[in-house]
Amino acid sequence: MSEITSEKNQEFEPQTEKMAENVSGDWDKLRADCEACTACALHATRTHVVVGVGDVHSRVLFVGEAPGEQEDLRGEPFVGRAGQLLDKLLIAADMPRPTVYIANSIKCRPPHNRDPLPEEQEACIGFLRRQLKLIEPKIIVCLGRISAMRLIKPDFRITQEHGQWFEKGGYLMMGIYHPAALLRDPRRKPEALLDLLEVKRKVGEMG
Repeated sequence: MSEITSEKNQEFEPQTEKMAENVSGDWDKLRADCEACTACALHATRTHVVVGVGDVHSRVLFVGEAPGEQEDLRGEPFVGRAGQLLDKLLIAADMPRPTVYIANSIKCRPPHNRDPLPEEQEACIGFLRRQLKLIEPKIIVCLGRISAMRLIKPDFRITQEHGQWFEKGGYLMMGIYHPAALLRDPRRKPEALLDLLEVKRKVGEMG
């Protein structure tokens, strides 16, 4: 069983006045606001806004960094080769895609799939906060280094700290390898599956 590290995190402090002021009452309003957003330069090059997909009542929220080319074309997260691998891993861990919710911290594709800039992350983080409020998950799984550095801690080391539990803002959080990284280094797939099995175990522990 992984130990849980508790640290204060201002990224997701639930039930705060600031958060409540920024939350809309339904998903239609959230999607409309995402589609109308021009808060950063990424809106000028996007094909579709990629809000998220899955069970809006799930206890588990998976958060990647940003949409890629296929995601931008289809308006759905993790639908390319990396997404297909993620689906296989989720099925192997008995958490198929329809039973969880999958999103990205950035809703528009950065050009050439580059890492999102800090100002782009800051401009978009409010939408993820609203998703958290609507879903009310118990567990947040960060897919990859960029997401974990933004949501868990800035110095998160994916090779050393993947699969470890962190408790922040009332959420249990874990960083795991991004499926795109697993495509580049398939030897890490067993580690990723073990991490997902630990997530499944924790969900079962919650009853």
